[in-house]
Amino acid sequence: PMAEQMIGWPNCSTTCGSVHVPYPFGIGPECSWPGFNLTCNTSYNPPMLFLDSNNAFRVIDILLRDSTVRVTQQTFFAYYSCDNESVSKQLEDIISEPYMLSARNEFILYQSGVDVRATMHGEYRNGGGSSSNTSDSIIADCTSNCSSVRVGDHGAGIHAGDHCYNHDGFCRVPISTGSTPKKLEFKCLNPPPSGDILNPRYALAFISEEGLSDHWYRILNRISTGLNMVSPPLVLRWAVKQGISAPSADSSGQCPVGVASLLCKSEHSICRHENGGFTCYCSTGYHGNPYIADGCQDIDECNITAIRNSCFGDCNNLHGSFECRCERGTHGNPFKSGGCVRSPTGLIIGLSVASGPALLLLVLGILLATRKIKQRRIKELKQKYFKQNRGQLLQQLVSQNADIAERMIIPVDELAKATNNFDKARVLGGGGHGIVYKGILSDLHVVAIKKSKITVQKEIDEFINEVAILSQINHKNVVKLFGCCLETEVPLLVYEFISNGTLHHHLHVEGPRSLSWGNRLRIAAEIASSLAYLHSSVSIPIIHRDIKSNNILLDDTLTSKVSDFGASKYIPVEQTGLTTKVQGTIGYLDPMYFYTGRLTEKSDVFSFGVILVELLTRKKPSYLTSEGDGLVSHFINLFAEGNLVQVIDPQVIEEGGEEVEQVAALAASCINLRGEERPTMRQVEHTLEGLRGSKMYKNNGMVASDFMDDGVMISSPSSTIEGQRLFEESSRRYSLEQEMIMSERYPR
Repeated sequence: PMAEQMIGWPNCSTTCGSVHVPYPFGIGPECSWPGFNLTCNTSYNPPMLFLDSNNAFRVIDILLRDSTVRVTQQTFFAYYSCDNESVSKQLEDIISEPYMLSARNEFILYQSGVDVRATMHGEYRNGGGSSSNTSDSIIADCTSNCSSVRVGDHGAGIHAGDHCYNHDGFCRVPISTGSTPKKLEFKCLNPPPSGDILNPRYALAFISEEGLSDHWYRILNRISTGLNMVSPPLVLRWAVKQGISAPSADSSGQCPVGVASLLCKSEHSICRHENGGFTCYCSTGYHGNPYIADGCQDIDECNITAIRNSCFGDCNNLHGSFECRCERGTHGNPFKSGGCVRSPTGLIIGLSVASGPALLLLVLGILLATRKIKQRRIKELKQKYFKQNRGQLLQQLVSQNADIAERMIIPVDELAKATNNFDKARVLGGGGHGIVYKGILSDLHVVAIKKSKITVQKEIDEFINEVAILSQINHKNVVKLFGCCLETEVPLLVYEFISNGTLHHHLHVEGPRSLSWGNRLRIAAEIASSLAYLHSSVSIPIIHRDIKSNNILLDDTLTSKVSDFGASKYIPVEQTGLTTKVQGTIGYLDPMYFYTGRLTEKSDVFSFGVILVELLTRKKPSYLTSEGDGLVSHFINLFAEGNLVQVIDPQVIEEGGEEVEQVAALAASCINLRGEERPTMRQVEHTLEGLRGSKMYKNNGMVASDFMDDGVMISSPSSTIEGQRLFEESSRRYSLEQEMIMSERYPR
């Protein structure tokens, strides 16, 4: 079974009482996908989990494998006293998006002393997302009378004239899948004559999970008309609908590519268009949570009792499957008891070496030959991978005429020695695709070694791409590549060791204070400098494509280092962009790139703008307001209203001074939805360097009280046009002399 800590969003609670809470569900808006925020009511002992803050539905179990949730609901039944011929009861909207009834429920009608027909009307929300707007669609119809066949063969009622006395009737019918109940109609088929005092005459209708009919029959036969009844369990279907804008799926139910990559984070997962929205499932042979990175884990079929008992040979687990084969020296059918029989060749060899000394010599000879063959195969495999990876690398570098494949190659044996044979104690961290080890090379350089977890061509291409990109870069704010190993199926990359974690870690550490404003402004300028270098100072411009705070490393002096160039792309000088498969991190991803697939340098500008917002607010891009707005849209709205003080980090307000307004205006211009209206990274770099120069001038030439104004009020411009004007004014403050210095530092 999958480890519990892998079911939910990082740093989020995944249990409430005895119920496990897998992502996209979560307790709190920052721990869940929009629409799946659950409430853990700790006033109960033990705590209880509810679908919403109204405590209408108590959650019993959440199942990702079929996109259902089991709940109980106190008032999901209706009582009818058969005093009138018919009556209708309107049901409140107790089931709302993204939930609907599953086909695993049934409609149950119980009557005492009278024949009754109960009809439930409602709406449908089918797999294509459409719904009926009428309230008279019948989703269940049930009639209970004296001649009805009872569940469990409970017998028939007793007629007295036209009425049924002293007997309880019971019927059940399936519920239409994808429906939501709106109205319940009772009809008394044989109303009691006026003045009839026989009691009781009533009916009770409710919805329950299927398979519990006998259970409810026994309970309902014991209760009085007081209807002090326990809550029936229900099964609700669900799908992700909020937070996704995508074209309709095709008739096969497949998700659009953009939706699948956005929602289904696990490598071994599939996306389906169903239940009026989108859902994810682990691929065949895997289980776990497809909504989180590395969430779908391989199933060890050989540990499944049914498979183990059906394999009478050697069972070997494979990724996503297994194999059962006869033991060495035998052949036949391994799935049949006694199906594997010894080979005649093995019998002949056994007879020919019957003597002890001869057998010993044979065994030693076999061991030596096996060892030699194994060593030869390892050497041949190394040579194969080296030739294959070196060829790919040289093909990537042909336009640069680089000799990186000869200058920076490190043997795999040296890396194994540097990491104590890739000891787990040397692991620095990693994600869904790779692990990073700390190592010490023979020349005593401390390095970080990046090793892929999985072996697919996509991973090989990304590693080769990262080597090719970093071999062309020489910038103090870009992580340095020492070398690579081409003797493994997926190349190993060797970087300089950066010891102080990521910008994300420093910004979002617990506590009221984080990096100082001075450090934040400097780090922003350093990131801008490195991106401007990539866009305009290398021989062929490079788009990073995955700029985020997790990819900004900090050294002991808090100097920033941009890392992770696996997704980066060259943009030919004569072109302004490139149409490619969308790749990046949600929250930092340029909306124009996401919808069009057109990658330009302005895509990096948008991602950098999100980092500026993150530096100003200390809020993660996954932040959601109570209205459902994300961090970027919330920031833009407050900026337009001139009310940024609501979202700016109090420490920034305390330390930042007037630079805060100008950085906020710069951030707003960078996250402009229209890519052509965003500044270039070179313009952004000049602006930030100008602000830093102005701040240092004030710090050296003015008294401390003037520089450290504890009462700064953020007064944002009233529109994004005004923000652009502030950006342009701050850019013009950068003098001609400073422009020349910058040009000398980074020649074009």
